[in-house]
Amino acid sequence: MTNAHSNWIAFKTIIIKEVLRFSRIWIQTILPPVITMGLYFVIFGGLIGARIGEMDGIRYMDFIVPGLIMMAVITNAYANVVSSFYSSKFQRHLEEMLVSPVPNYLIILGFMGGGICRGLAVGMAVTLVSLFFSPLSIHSPVVALSVVVLTAALFSLAGLINGIFARSFDDISIVPTFVLTPLTYLGGVFYSITLLPAFWQGVSMFNPILYMVNAFRYGFLGVTDFSLWLSYGIIIGFILALYGVALYLLNQGIGIRQ
Repeated sequence: MTNAHSNWIAFKTIIIKEVLRFSRIWIQTILPPVITMGLYFVIFGGLIGARIGEMDGIRYMDFIVPGLIMMAVITNAYANVVSSFYSSKFQRHLEEMLVSPVPNYLIILGFMGGGICRGLAVGMAVTLVSLFFSPLSIHSPVVALSVVVLTAALFSLAGLINGIFARSFDDISIVPTFVLTPLTYLGGVFYSITLLPAFWQGVSMFNPILYMVNAFRYGFLGVTDFSLWLSYGIIIGFILALYGVALYLLNQGIGIRQ
């Protein structure tokens, strides 16, 4: 019981540290993505959407709202963990955490928790902004909430792995710029995959973000291009795989002792 209580205190401390870290500078962490998504609503939803009309029988503005919320959650969950973990390495206080009695799996869960909290905070803020452009309609609250939490967890782990390998502050921006952003834009945020030619539909099937956006859109609008079970399976599979990689890297000291 004493060990479990100590682990709980350590886990809670990491979570509080991570939440305070991004909430203290909310003007830099929460406000910019909200403004960016607001511009997407105005430009894509208001101006371009008025000419497109509908997508899959749904008003275009309503169609893109879930995708834009998910895009904000993905980028901010990732950014929170990669910047926090690398800063811990750079400032040399990560080593103190690793040599403490806190198990590595708990350290991973703590950073994950911080990433999830920031992702959800930004997602909620973007959702509030979307109310100025589209009425809030939630088809399945359970699906919407579970998908957004799992997605934030997945990209928190991805950010942690990026932070482990990063050797400079420039390294923490390479993956978001050259991998995460293209995958997000090609993840069905602004369109239905049924509009693509058969070849590009097949290529898109390898983009995991496509399944997350579609499952989240189902939670809001009740429409999806894929089976929910397939989407959940892919999301959970990636979480387990990335968690295993992160735990192995921490246990081996890769990117930390070198």
